[in-house]
Amino acid sequence: MMEKLDLQSSYIAGASFGGLVNMKLCITNPERVKAVFLFNPGCFQPFSLALSNLYYNLLPILIPKRKNVEKFLKKAIFKDPEHLISPNAWNLLVDYELFALTRYDDKTQKPYFMNQELTLVQSGVYLILGEKDLLFPAEKSLENGRKLLPNLRAFQILRAGHGVETMNKALYFLKDNIALLENWK
Repeated sequence: MMEKLDLQSSYIAGASFGGLVNMKLCITNPERVKAVFLFNPGCFQPFSLALSNLYYNLLPILIPKRKNVEKFLKKAIFKDPEHLISPNAWNLLVDYELFALTRYDDKTQKPYFMNQELTLVQSGVYLILGEKDLLFPAEKSLENGRKLLPNLRAFQILRAGHGVETMNKALYFLKDNIALLENWK
């Protein structure tokens, strides 16, 4: 894809499963990655088996109703009062989730803990974590990032759930760090 865009290298960013995809790119084509920004990556630890996480994740899968999707989004993805999206975006997201749950036959690969594979990443890594992430708790992701990543450059933990990439503060962290990297040259 980068060839089609005529990009020799770029900054990349990914959320959740996108973090695993980005880490794979960093391993297979490190020359293509200037730095990687990960929002609650789904590859720094196994999916949490905490009862609250399982409940909120399984509820809309087993009973795909609007109220169950909204409960999942409110408890696992977003955290009031700092972490909100507009009412219009909320309705679109709930509609999409219901559509995906009832009409999409998901055969995609799921995030997995990359563990020692992470030690192969030579690109600069920036983490943005939600302190209230039920799916991949921030403390464990940060602990594993510090332990396994040779080039963990910076991190930020925000009062957010798993959907931290929807927050302006998270996007400013990305923007500000890219600006610093560009000015460093």
